[in-house]
Amino acid sequence: MDNRTVRAAAVSPPVVLGDVEHNLQRIRAAIAEAVASGARLIVAPELSTSGYVFTDRAEAARAALDPADPRWGHLRTALRHDTVAVVGYAEAAGGGEVFNSALVLERDRVVGSYRKSHLWGREKLVFRAGNAAGALFDTVIGRLAVAICYDNEFPEVPRRLALAGTHVLALPVNWPLVDRPPGEHPPEVIQAMAAARSSRLPIVIADRHGTERGVEWTGGSGIVDHEGWFTPATMSGDSMQVLRDLPLGSVADKSLPPHNDLFADRRPALY
Repeated sequence: MDNRTVRAAAVSPPVVLGDVEHNLQRIRAAIAEAVASGARLIVAPELSTSGYVFTDRAEAARAALDPADPRWGHLRTALRHDTVAVVGYAEAAGGGEVFNSALVLERDRVVGSYRKSHLWGREKLVFRAGNAAGALFDTVIGRLAVAICYDNEFPEVPRRLALAGTHVLALPVNWPLVDRPPGEHPPEVIQAMAAARSSRLPIVIADRHGTERGVEWTGGSGIVDHEGWFTPATMSGDSMQVLRDLPLGSVADKSLPPHNDLFADRRPALY
């Protein structure tokens, strides 16, 4: 049996809307701190290089980055050769188009980029939608899945990624704060816990905190293990962080002895 574990970190430094240079420096510092604590997978929030609450597409385009931008190289220098970072950013595309994307980085390369396919609210007025429901990347820590925020509220997305053999789901998010009963988790966290438990799929969630142009963020960063249990991030100064060791080597085993298997027991013809 593969007993490999990987230490994961969700980081959430403060973000200044439109100030790409400032945001990149704060993200790099947060990544470096997580790496120093032994993390090999680090996830930063959705649109963490740019901010989120844009008035229109033109404003977002001014804060957008190309995946080949040399500034990503400076961010990668904070990584070790056995670490991976996932960073949400506004992606500059041709013709002035902008995507809400997440870049997957290793020390020596840009592994790939994922474009959010399910746009929430006014995002539809700012960004183009991607054409894939989450993405898979082969990395130094194993097969990594990436989805962004609202993507995860469609149960088909994390299940599809789990069926494709991913070891862990990186989920950059920007969750606006909503009312909930006292003592309850945010509803988006509950959905992530359910997705993790139903597919034995760990999920690393990096959320914003504070406010931006009147939008208050949930501060829901945390890590859900393959059994669905959630460890929330805590504040440290003006940033949030959580570290947790995840048993990635065992997540491919969906058996529930003595009589069940989460994937083998599925009956798609009935659904």
